[in-house]
Amino acid sequence: MNLHLLIGFCMDMAARLELFIDIVQQGNFSKGAALHNMERSIVSKQIKALEADLGVRLLNRSTRSLSLTDAGKEIYKQAEIVRDALINTRKVAESFHSEPKGVIRVTSYTVFGQLYLRKAINIFMKRYPKTSVELVLDDRRLDIIGEQFDVTFRIGPLKDSSFIVKKIGSISPVILASETFIQEYGLPETLEELLLLPAISYANNELNLNKITISETPSSQKVVKRNMLSRFKANDVKSLISAIEEGIGYSIVPLSNLEGPIKEKGLVPLLTDYKLIADADGIYVAYPHRNPAPMVKLLIETVQEVIGTPPIWETYIENYLSYYQQ
Repeated sequence: MNLHLLIGFCMDMAARLELFIDIVQQGNFSKGAALHNMERSIVSKQIKALEADLGVRLLNRSTRSLSLTDAGKEIYKQAEIVRDALINTRKVAESFHSEPKGVIRVTSYTVFGQLYLRKAINIFMKRYPKTSVELVLDDRRLDIIGEQFDVTFRIGPLKDSSFIVKKIGSISPVILASETFIQEYGLPETLEELLLLPAISYANNELNLNKITISETPSSQKVVKRNMLSRFKANDVKSLISAIEEGIGYSIVPLSNLEGPIKEKGLVPLLTDYKLIADADGIYVAYPHRNPAPMVKLLIETVQEVIGTPPIWETYIENYLSYYQQ
């Protein structure tokens, strides 16, 4: 085989191996084809060609499902190594560019995207005018690899061990009510008094945050989880904050969900001498490869610059670090 034929063979093999990986990860030919904007029949022919080149059967096919053969399992492992090597090679090349360029796909939970990420992206794109950004804000857990996102921002770390995960900020929870709410219902001094009052909570199809995890008393080491009397539920954080400001109820709010100091909004922290436990320990950034493109690192650095270290929201309540037995 001459050199040109050998190079062409290797290029075809690499493309088919990448297609093979995506089919396995997606679970069927149709989804793998959609990921590559190809007809299912063409994908099937490419996999058959790969099997012919390798001389082994990779997949057991049926009308409803597919599974890896023993040879397929081993070749899948090697294919991932090949793809990672190719990705890393591209990224090394990109690192030598004098100016970052290309497209970066970003996803985040909605309120973080609205309050901080959009500002960071604006700064990032002005600094690096040859870059393009595709942003998706969604509170659901998205398929980061399947939808080809380069980076995601979430509350709590991703459990998938194939991701690199970094904590970029605290949650900093607080029990908040408006001054008008306290005028109407009085200032609760115990957990029991608080739980008798109307509450506001976040809820979507995957999550219902209508419980409070807190110490039984200020001096107690025992932590309990109690239901709140949720008068208003919504999957939009800004609607929840608005309801708190209007005196509809109290709520447990991460400070990172606020747009500024609570005094400016007429809000008051409650039961600050209790120990309050957040549902998650922080805000995390995650990306699916160990050697991210330079653009990913630069965007993360810009986000960290915007939120600050420590995060700006920890200044939204005076003496916050002395509250909730931190």
